[in-house]
Amino acid sequence: MTHPFDLTGQVAIITGSSRGIGRAAAEIMAQMGAKVVVSSRKADACEDAAAGIRAKGGEATVIPCNISRKNEVEALVAGTLEKYGRIDTMVCNAAVNPVYGPLSEMPDEAFDKVMNSNVKSNIWLANLVAPQMSKQGGGSIVIVSSIGGIRGTDALGVYGISKAADFALARNLAVEWGPRNVRANCIAPGLVKTDFARALWENPEYLEKRTRTSPLRRIGEPDEIGGIVAFLASKAASFMTGQILVADGGVTIGS
Repeated sequence: MTHPFDLTGQVAIITGSSRGIGRAAAEIMAQMGAKVVVSSRKADACEDAAAGIRAKGGEATVIPCNISRKNEVEALVAGTLEKYGRIDTMVCNAAVNPVYGPLSEMPDEAFDKVMNSNVKSNIWLANLVAPQMSKQGGGSIVIVSSIGGIRGTDALGVYGISKAADFALARNLAVEWGPRNVRANCIAPGLVKTDFARALWENPEYLEKRTRTSPLRRIGEPDEIGGIVAFLASKAASFMTGQILVADGGVTIGS
């Protein structure tokens, strides 16, 4: 019997995987046997991540992609199919947040950029991979969202709106593609020690407040979310779809 967490034979695309949560997910999935496609905007950063995976005996291919450009998203999926002939897991991890401040001061251009990169690109990716997954008997779409989609904020409003939209996207994909054995789930991390969130965890006042109100009294590490990504791609999660898994150290249930 195959181990339920074994990813041997799987092919996984992970966007935004040159660093942070995406890189951790790629490394963990490769350790579990998957062939991973490392992708982000900068080819050299992707090559560095892929080299680290290969050094540990894993298989990694690099296909750079700016998720805000549809032609590059299409090339990412087409390149993966050309290389491996299948896609088993699509990890929609890349995201942007170009603004920090109240919604009342947010330019329309910033709103469009966030929604295009954090929501529309995920729809593009899902629409490209789901038909292929259904033809091969199934697959998994994992969207890395945020507890920003659950909580209100006075500084990250549009980011939270985009992440809440990703919850709805996962649910709708689950309904549309479930009959063809394609699953879709979201992960909602809390504050994680990544370059993306550096402005938050390097702020002593913010970090003290966050850790004080978190039951675990700390912020997360990238591999703690990467492991959940790998779980959702595995047979262990084969009866899960349309769900939002919160991994925040207990922040959203704390006082």
